[in-house]
Amino acid sequence: MSGRPARVAALADAAIALLAEGGMRVLTHRAVDARAGVPLGTTSAYLRTRQALIEAVVRRLVDLERADLADRELPTEAPSAGRTPRLTPADLDQLAVATAEVLDRWLTTGRDRTLARYACLLEAVHRPELRRILAHGTVLREQARALLADAGAPDPRRQGDQFVAFVDGLLFDRLVGAGALSAPPPGTAESREDLRAAVRALLRAFTGA
Repeated sequence: MSGRPARVAALADAAIALLAEGGMRVLTHRAVDARAGVPLGTTSAYLRTRQALIEAVVRRLVDLERADLADRELPTEAPSAGRTPRLTPADLDQLAVATAEVLDRWLTTGRDRTLARYACLLEAVHRPELRRILAHGTVLREQARALLADAGAPDPRRQGDQFVAFVDGLLFDRLVGAGALSAPPPGTAESREDLRAAVRALLRAFTGA
């Protein structure tokens, strides 16, 4: 990555750090300039409006999440009607482990990114012009639909969307909800095992495997 894409990514990274520290109230072009260590006016030159800045943050978050998941993907080709699902219970065990590892990473080294994502989503609730950023979340839903179809789920489209919603709720609870008070500390083997068990139970409920 070089040139304009690299500069926009660096500015988005600085914005992500600001959002994690202080939420939307601290996100300004000047603050991003200062955090990124660039001359005053640089952010506004690349991202002229606040909306453009937030959209750049969301695109950057999606790119980083895709990178996290790139080495965790299982085959996603849906089985033909009447054929035996390609994903076995052992595959689903592996998927639960991989998902737990990613979630635990988003609670630790990726914590700032997770907080920034929630801040952007909450901002979109109050600003209709930002609602289109929600479309970036369809990538994970499409992947979940394909995985559940390959695992033999009876309604993979609906259950794939539900799977993502449940997992995102699990992440939210561990990060800012009551789960933060009772769950094992993030970054520990106990945390990953607790997350794995929750995800595996959900996969079992959807697939019967």
